[in-house]
Amino acid sequence: MNHRYDFIYFFDVKDGNPNGDPDAGNLPRLDPESGHGLVTDVCLKRKIRNFVGLVKEEKPPYEIYIKEKAVLNLQHDRAYQAKGIDPKKARQPDIETVRAWMCQNFFDIRAFGAVMSTEINCGQVRGPVQLAFARSIDPIVSSEHAITRMAVTTTKEAETQSGGNRTMGRKFTVPYGLYRAHGFVNPALANQTGFSEDGDNNDLELLWQAFEKMFDHDRSASRGLMSPRKLIIFKHATPLGNAPAHKLFEAVPNPKLNDGVKVARDFSDYAPIAIDKSAIPETITIIDRF
Repeated sequence: MNHRYDFIYFFDVKDGNPNGDPDAGNLPRLDPESGHGLVTDVCLKRKIRNFVGLVKEEKPPYEIYIKEKAVLNLQHDRAYQAKGIDPKKARQPDIETVRAWMCQNFFDIRAFGAVMSTEINCGQVRGPVQLAFARSIDPIVSSEHAITRMAVTTTKEAETQSGGNRTMGRKFTVPYGLYRAHGFVNPALANQTGFSEDGDNNDLELLWQAFEKMFDHDRSASRGLMSPRKLIIFKHATPLGNAPAHKLFEAVPNPKLNDGVKVARDFSDYAPIAIDKSAIPETITIIDRF
């Protein structure tokens, strides 16, 4: 990879919980001081992994390392078997060999990195693609809803209800929130992991496609309506980059609410997202994906 990339990703949620906090009863994550909503990088990476696994059927070189019910040491053992190395006798050159095999076979290791220095040691990988927490443009309000299930779990519960068989629960949603996330692609690390930006196996293009389409393949009642709204990519002319990332991000101010709108309930309640192109050096290409 010969170019550095920085990018801004806008997405929104309507009547859903974009990222519940298990330490807070699954309430939508938020900044307690400002009231702004948060979505973790881990949450977004999970959706990217799910999309890539679906599109590529989890076949090499697009297997997914971190996935539901995965046993990671079994994946490490595959690498040793493929290279004909005994993990109990592995030395540092052997670990580098199996580390490279893991990068070649697993998309999310090439992209996000992984700590694989467990019982069966495949080393560590620092991934070229990194994301910061997404933060809502405006403070969010968490709505709490009572929900009813017309069934119970056990016979004992049914007996206590005299056959009523009803279970009550709670559900939390954000009426509306527009979120902004920042991301980075480091070409030096990409060259180490094999994360590509061209050729038949274009990892970078697949990443952009995931940002555009991943919500359509991750629907659930709890998430409500989540939609991608804008992906702005800054492509640098050199691997080291031609401007600080924060200066590029500052050239894309947060959209303001339209006149007369006090509380956003739809993306159309905001003014269009604009880019101050005069603040962007000529050596940087702006790619407006959608």
